[in-house]
Amino acid sequence: MSDPIDRTDIRPEFWSNVPLEKMTQTEWEALCDGCGKCCLNKLEDEDSGEVVLTRVACKLLDDSTCYCSLYPKRHQYVPECIVLSPKTIEDNMYWLPKTCAYRLVYEGKNLFHWHPLVSGSATSVHDAGASVQGLTVSEANTPEDDWEDHIIEEPL
Repeated sequence: MSDPIDRTDIRPEFWSNVPLEKMTQTEWEALCDGCGKCCLNKLEDEDSGEVVLTRVACKLLDDSTCYCSLYPKRHQYVPECIVLSPKTIEDNMYWLPKTCAYRLVYEGKNLFHWHPLVSGSATSVHDAGASVQGLTVSEANTPEDDWEDHIIEEPL
């Protein structure tokens, strides 16, 4: 598995002492643990507003690495893909996974021990069972009417 972020150009433990809006773009991108959960399609109950995960993944998710296969050009293929930033995070908290580093840092919490920034290993998220590696089906092959059949609990 290749990690798409060059983690050599970041401040030590920046996630615990640098406000989100003061992070460099490299640091911001490095917060992504590579779990792939944000690329899963979610279903929202119209009455309660509850959001649940499905194992139906965006057509661009590489199930083996849990990274977007076309990240720099993803909006050409998936225009509705959300661009998460310090300015948009508050509006997007409802769908971010509970283990998401962006969410944790925003909430003033510590990263999990398996986060690559903490562990030093890009595969620790998979080794800990915190990713969706090998668990997904592609939205390209799964009719939207069948998504309810693929509801899952968030890994870890």
